[in-house]
Amino acid sequence: MIYNKSAFTWALVLLLTAGCTKTDSFPSGRWVDLTHDFSSDTIYWPTSETFSFEKVFSGTTDKGFFYSAYQFCAAEHGGTHIDAPVHFAEGKNTVDQIPLEQLIGNALVVDVSKKALADWDYQVGIEDFAEWESKNGQIPDNSIVLLYTGYGQYWPDRVKYMGTDRRGPDAVKELHFPGLHPEAARWLVENRKISAIGLDTPSIDYGQSELFESHRTLFEKNIPAFENVANLDKLPTKGAIVFAMPMKIRGGSGGPLRIIALIPE
Repeated sequence: MIYNKSAFTWALVLLLTAGCTKTDSFPSGRWVDLTHDFSSDTIYWPTSETFSFEKVFSGTTDKGFFYSAYQFCAAEHGGTHIDAPVHFAEGKNTVDQIPLEQLIGNALVVDVSKKALADWDYQVGIEDFAEWESKNGQIPDNSIVLLYTGYGQYWPDRVKYMGTDRRGPDAVKELHFPGLHPEAARWLVENRKISAIGLDTPSIDYGQSELFESHRTLFEKNIPAFENVANLDKLPTKGAIVFAMPMKIRGGSGGPLRIIALIPE
């Protein structure tokens, strides 16, 4: 069965079969968009510039045909985006250096929404992974781990989603949202072999973090992170294939991310 092959190999097969003339050659399944669109509503860190989108031209040209073009400006880290390891680990992969094998893979979802929605400073712990494994078996090698906190339902309400709608350095102390506990990050890198990790909040470290230890632990091992991921409630606990394609910024510490999932039938 094709589903028993590695996710990356399977993804390549998908791309190859997409060129076939027979529609029944393409593996069937349901696609889920895990990306928030970028607009004036997009949530950014309080100290980052927000997304801007400006019209260059839209209308009928002097030659009589319609034409439209726009320009945008955005910080690397905002909206649905990727954190490259170099963001917190000197000398580690920049966004353009992350191997595709780490961006395409079998995904699993750890649902901590009941705990996280009851405590906006909740940190996903080792016990949460132990509970997941007790029901589903050990986290497979090269998995993309997605943490579902339930906070995606609040997007783009900044106060509910991240604790504050204020801007500037002083607003950082007002941030409140769930993240990954540093001890759990260390447990993952020491005991499991994952390709990437993501969640539906603004940061892998919880809002009140000052040392960003989970970032540092993961990134030192060249494990990238996906932040502000959408629609995690639409994914199964396991079985989905994730495709995470960031803007390929040379030397970048991150960038806007288009992330989607295929749930095979």
